[in-house]
Amino acid sequence: MRLDFRAGALAIAVMACLLPRAAAQIAGESPELEHVLAQMDASAKTFKAIEADVTWDEYTSAVKETDTEEGKIYCRRENGEIQMAVDFTVPDKKYVLYSGGKVQIYQPKIDQVNEYLPGKNRGDVESFLVLGFGGSGHDLFKSYAVRLLKTETVGGVAADELELVPKSDRLRNNIARILLWIDPAKGIMVQQQLFEPGGDYRLAKYSDIKSVPKLPDNVFKLKTTSKTKFVSPQG
Repeated sequence: MRLDFRAGALAIAVMACLLPRAAAQIAGESPELEHVLAQMDASAKTFKAIEADVTWDEYTSAVKETDTEEGKIYCRRENGEIQMAVDFTVPDKKYVLYSGGKVQIYQPKIDQVNEYLPGKNRGDVESFLVLGFGGSGHDLFKSYAVRLLKTETVGGVAADELELVPKSDRLRNNIARILLWIDPAKGIMVQQQLFEPGGDYRLAKYSDIKSVPKLPDNVFKLKTTSKTKFVSPQG
């Protein structure tokens, strides 16, 4: 299944709950990479919920144009379920919600919700949702070849840059590689860049990141109207 980045869908072409971490260091893993992954593991063990400001730059290589959206992002794990919501305010109001195994995108301007059911790809979708936000560092090896590239200052943070290359052909058909910038002190990401095979990419920049014990339930509910149209595009 492939969902259009411009639609803001949180699925394979965009971004599982905690799995048991690898007990031993992966062969060939550098001490520096081990440290970053261990910090992510520690963060994952205590993760409950997070909120942050987000800026998404969507680059389309065919027309060499970048579209930018800004808003707030929320993520939580509750009763073993991953939920994520993005409340965009710039340039237009748009709500993106992943809950109950379903991706929903609500555009108030046209009063329409597009719904996507990941189906058998649900595990892949949820794995993307927790990349850098509540996901175990060592679990990355299950799906990706992982490299530590360099340390780079992002939003005032000296972040460790990881490169993830999907191991399976199925994932590589949608994603060529992912870059994660991890705050070494907190074990969470401050920036993510996801590249499609054709050259398009999405750069997500996070700021004012807050780990919180709980988020209100209404954050994960769409504010639709009695006339809202619900449609299910083919993925």
